[in-house]
Amino acid sequence: MGSLETGLALKRDNLFRSSSSTGRTERNPFAHRPRSRFSRFLLFKKLDYLQWICAVAVFLFFVVLFQMFLPGSVVEKSGASSWEDNVDVSSEDFKVLKDMGVFDFGEDIRFEPSKLLEKFRREARETNLYSSAFNRTRQRFSYRKPQLALVFADLLVDSQKILMVTVAAALQEIGYEIQAYSLEDGPVHDVWRRIGIPVTFIQTCEKTEIVVDWLNYDGILVNSFEARGVFSCFVQEPFKSLPLIWTIHERSLATRSRNYISSGQIDLLNDWKRVFNRSTVVVFPNYILPMIYSTFDVGNFFVIPGSPTEAWEADTVMALHKDNLHIKMGYEPEDVVIAIVGSQFLYRGLWVEHAIVLQALLPVLSDFPLDNNSNSHLKIVVLIGDSTSNYGVVIEGIAINLKYPTGIVKHKALDVDADNVLSMADLVIYGSFLEEQSFPDILMKAMSFEKPIIAPDLSMIRKYVDDRVNGYLYPKENPRFLTQIIRQVFSKGKLSPLARNIASIGRSTAKNLMVSETVEGYALLLVNVLKLPSEVAPPKPVAEMPLKFKEKWQWHLFEAVSNSTYMNSTMRSNTYLDKFEQQWNNTRKYRLGAISAADEFFVYSIWEEEKNIAMANVRKRKEEEELKDRTDQSHGTWEEVYRSAKKTDRSKNDLHERDDGELERTGQPLSIYEPYFGEGTWPFLHLSSLYRGIGLSTKGRRPGADDLDASARLPLLNNPYYRDILGEYGAFFAIANRIDRVHKNAWIGFQSWRATARKASLSGIAENALLDAIEARRHGDTLYFWARLDGDPRNPLQLDFWSFCDAINAGNCKFAFAEALKRMYGIKRDLDSLPPMPVDGGTWSVMQSWALPTRSFLEFVMFSRMFVDALDAHMYDEHHSSGHCYLSLSKDKHCYSRLLELLINVWAYHSARRMVYVNPETGEMQEHHRLKSRRGQMWIRWFSYTTLKSMDEDLAEEADSEHPNRRWLWPSTGEVFWQGVYERERTLRHRQKENRRQKSKEKIDRIRRRTHQKVIGKYVKPPPGMKNSNTSLDTPRTA
Repeated sequence: MGSLETGLALKRDNLFRSSSSTGRTERNPFAHRPRSRFSRFLLFKKLDYLQWICAVAVFLFFVVLFQMFLPGSVVEKSGASSWEDNVDVSSEDFKVLKDMGVFDFGEDIRFEPSKLLEKFRREARETNLYSSAFNRTRQRFSYRKPQLALVFADLLVDSQKILMVTVAAALQEIGYEIQAYSLEDGPVHDVWRRIGIPVTFIQTCEKTEIVVDWLNYDGILVNSFEARGVFSCFVQEPFKSLPLIWTIHERSLATRSRNYISSGQIDLLNDWKRVFNRSTVVVFPNYILPMIYSTFDVGNFFVIPGSPTEAWEADTVMALHKDNLHIKMGYEPEDVVIAIVGSQFLYRGLWVEHAIVLQALLPVLSDFPLDNNSNSHLKIVVLIGDSTSNYGVVIEGIAINLKYPTGIVKHKALDVDADNVLSMADLVIYGSFLEEQSFPDILMKAMSFEKPIIAPDLSMIRKYVDDRVNGYLYPKENPRFLTQIIRQVFSKGKLSPLARNIASIGRSTAKNLMVSETVEGYALLLVNVLKLPSEVAPPKPVAEMPLKFKEKWQWHLFEAVSNSTYMNSTMRSNTYLDKFEQQWNNTRKYRLGAISAADEFFVYSIWEEEKNIAMANVRKRKEEEELKDRTDQSHGTWEEVYRSAKKTDRSKNDLHERDDGELERTGQPLSIYEPYFGEGTWPFLHLSSLYRGIGLSTKGRRPGADDLDASARLPLLNNPYYRDILGEYGAFFAIANRIDRVHKNAWIGFQSWRATARKASLSGIAENALLDAIEARRHGDTLYFWARLDGDPRNPLQLDFWSFCDAINAGNCKFAFAEALKRMYGIKRDLDSLPPMPVDGGTWSVMQSWALPTRSFLEFVMFSRMFVDALDAHMYDEHHSSGHCYLSLSKDKHCYSRLLELLINVWAYHSARRMVYVNPETGEMQEHHRLKSRRGQMWIRWFSYTTLKSMDEDLAEEADSEHPNRRWLWPSTGEVFWQGVYERERTLRHRQKENRRQKSKEKIDRIRRRTHQKVIGKYVKPPPGMKNSNTSLDTPRTA
């Protein structure tokens, strides 16, 4: 259990303070031999012997019973010796019982997210220690705010919405920009609108009517396991690597998981485990939840303590149940009820703590009047455990041994009667001495019910409770003071005015308890989880957050919101789980039925195939029998047969049945390709004949669609490293590789699926306008583009080309570009200048959404292959080994893909192509960077076709002739062709032709030199008379 490890050096808080530190020799200098610890305890400790006798009696009576019924600690111990060494308890009263090896008091029950914290520390250390091999300083430009998405199952009013609204308002204040998504509408929609956060309603990812490009966000916060339907989006590419924080407040799933295991529903359990595994961090509001969810722990559990749940539920219960709960729970109106509560963790020493509290209450029993049946009006309820435990038997036994009258002490289960008991109790006593990691939820709920509380002065309780201000505290070293405090709380069998005032103040305290810890916890967690790009501004430090956002939950925003849809959170989550399990079982039955039907069809298809083969064999045998007496005909040489068969295969491939889209695409002047990777992009791809998808991986391709497989056309893309780092350029190289086999149109275009998500794709009107301009040859050799730089969300300040490139590449775009050009063109000296991209009122292309003549596209790919090869040679060693590159502030598998996004502009500008912007909505066209304005600024010689072609041939000759052994990317990005290849192929064809001619000549010579056999006999033609006579003899005579 990754998150529950105790391998770290954790300081365990002492259960009691040390009462004495005097050495044995100082206290008894004349002793000849050391006394045992037990004898010292009896002889020298000032002890309440009545308390000791009661404790020993109870222990002897129940030692067997407890071993049978009591649950063990939540975290298993490694052994008795280790347990004794690690736990240091100051109170000698309990130390003796500990030394007997029977009890533990939960001191080492602690949750530490060790794996997660170590991951945060390691990533921070790597980022701080990273030093580029090129001594480049990475910069942050802070041009836009970090983007967060909050995802909810619904917008009904509950405590989780109050928490998330409070956190969202605080995060907005320190610089985050937030968008809320929900599967269902509800009253909280108005609350989000009031704090300036827009809400969008979505569907689960199995339905594609409403889709979201989650890559627009730097992080996702999912609230509640009821939003599980959205997780199907995040387990698909390209959204699998997004930072995702999942907040869980409910216990229901943890309870169900035990049922899944016992009933053998392992597949359903594993389905939930995959969701937990996908989350970057799973956040819980207290320290008990990660322990009961330990079945799903993969080392990503985290606790941010604090929640308005207890106060919200208390207010709701008091508003809904205004009747007299004393009568409902079986008590008289005059009865005084004291509730004893404790830690949510169950450990073997828990009964001893309850026995001590009950023993302290025993003298108070006489202070309360008797009813007509001589029974005391004081009633005690021990609220602990759940309805399946047998702890009620233990409490009953303790009450009997302490001589409590029958009916005074009762046990109630937390999961059934917690709200009823706390709402009717007159006083709540916290009877656990365990130092917990956060303020106990049960104590917070008691204060929310406006009940006076009495608790030991543990450090976590003392942090929020001031003695005799909002509660009562008693020293944990001496529980006997509890009796005195109880007598001060009650006066003549009723609560004293001071106790009522303390309870009122306590309710105000509990209503906004631990707000600061919650808000700061989420803010610090986001700092550790999010990996912000270089153009994103970091949030303000938590210390600069205004106090008003950390002092109170945002109750005032919910005062005017109707809560008519209130349903107990446990009931609602159980209802959801019932529905989910039913749906999951139905889906599984359907899948099993489909598999069974598929198996039957498979068997039938085998039978059909065997039947057809048998019939074909019968027909073949009949044909062979019919042809047996016929003269054999020459079929030519084996080479001719082979060529004929290959020609037939090619004709079959050319004449395969084509769908309507392919036929329409053949007659169009333009075909636009949409590169994609993963199922998450499918809803953004077009289905018309103008578009064609190209999958960057064999996995995740659309079934039934006429999409290209880029990895099949370019094996380099089977390497995940290059598939990620090249991005859309992988699709460019794949199509350009033997392009005539897949693309037969005069123009070629590309459009990013993200342009569709941002509503920047071509509309029907714009498509027609673009086709008309191409057919009319209105602009000639032109780069048409429809996603512009000045409209990109990453560029809110309207930066120029090189400034924007630097902003999205950690300030090192120009340096990387210059280094690539030096390597590409073989320049030895430093390159002082870059290809100018002037600010002349025009804009540039982004997001790889453009169209070019096919011939120009091949020229651009020729340039791009050499440029990418130069970048790879420059960065591969550092990036591949560490995951870091100086174009990003953190580990980034895409590294220079953002630089490549802008490369089309540099090539088009300096190769003298016209650049025309097409409005994606109206189809209106506007030329930017006119050729006249570029004179004197273009690097024509560097980007001319002649220069690039000669460089390409040089590289091809080196790859083809020398076969270098070094790691070299260029030959893997496309065709390797130069004049020598053509000459070699021509020579090979000529040699093959000569070989065939020589073989034919030799065959003829062999035939001529062959020895001919002499004729054995000769046919003699009969004379004409003999022939006629023979004929006449055969003719019958007539009478």
